[in-house]
Amino acid sequence: MKKIASFTVDHLNLHRGVYVSRLDNFNGTEITTFDIRMTRPNFEPVMNTAEIHTLEHLGATFLRNHKTYGNKIVYFGPMGCRTGFYLVIAGSYSSAEIIPLITEMFTFMADFEGEVPGASAHDCGNFRDMNLPMAKYVAKRFLNEVLQDITPERLIYPK
Repeated sequence: MKKIASFTVDHLNLHRGVYVSRLDNFNGTEITTFDIRMTRPNFEPVMNTAEIHTLEHLGATFLRNHKTYGNKIVYFGPMGCRTGFYLVIAGSYSSAEIIPLITEMFTFMADFEGEVPGASAHDCGNFRDMNLPMAKYVAKRFLNEVLQDITPERLIYPK
């Protein structure tokens, strides 16, 4: 079988950042998939499932309720390797264009107080696997160390 595009990215030289993973066209509709890489693959510890799960609930809720992008969100969810998230949006966007939205989302997650949306037995299949304090910590770390004053090399995959 042909190797899929995401397995051709050099994960030994990939740093934390926001990258266009793929640009697809479905029946005339452009779809952009973003790689939101929160930890450096193979160099830093991965995130635990509880904080990833919490960030997924917070991020998906924020994005789907966003006044500009809400109706363009196709998917937001974690990578299996637990180093970040995929964001799929209807439309053609560059990483630089989407940084304001990503920054707004990570600010929301870092500052979130209260009950995590959808964190109940009725709404979620694993509602006990949540860690809001740690989710806030990793969101704030990514916001402060990567998104604030993001550099071009954190917007384009390494060669």
